[in-house]
Amino acid sequence: MPRPAASVILLRRGSAHSSADLEVLLGRRTDAARFMAGVWVFPGGAVDGGETTDDAVRLTALRELDEEVGVHLDDPGALVPFSRWITPVEVKVRFDTWFFLARAPAHCTPEPDGEEIVDSGWFAPGDALAQSRDGELLLVFPTIKQLEDLVRFTTADEALEDASRRDVRPILPKIITGDSGPQVLLPGEPGYPAD
Repeated sequence: MPRPAASVILLRRGSAHSSADLEVLLGRRTDAARFMAGVWVFPGGAVDGGETTDDAVRLTALRELDEEVGVHLDDPGALVPFSRWITPVEVKVRFDTWFFLARAPAHCTPEPDGEEIVDSGWFAPGDALAQSRDGELLLVFPTIKQLEDLVRFTTADEALEDASRRDVRPILPKIITGDSGPQVLLPGEPGYPAD
């Protein structure tokens, strides 16, 4: 069974040094990590005790944001469900991860913990995707898909408003091996196997 987890996609208005109106916080996992070493991720982690209640998941998201990048949010209600991804069954380490959107506190300065997260930065979603394509930023599939979803929003308000109207359902990618090698398919895409 996948382990329950939670991540926060922290949103802010673009800085004076950026032409973007919307930026998200990404942190780089240590190269010493056994899981996703060196990958840029949204702050998050596993739920203690494997609880799957809404409260447990939200409190985990807030705890991980604070522990990994030193950003403190007081109100679990400030987290807006954005998506829920379940690691494919073909992957050895599996998670059932809730992704929440949240507005960054004013003037917050993320400080990586130096253990799990060794670097952090604010990125316009489109810039992060471009850097990933250019090999400058190592991203994994769910992070890429979240960023692709966020590209269409010009402000945090737009993204939060859209997310507040969503009916978040679990997304279970499947890995299909074909003539051209393994391919990740999402529900609704051609070739996605029916159970």
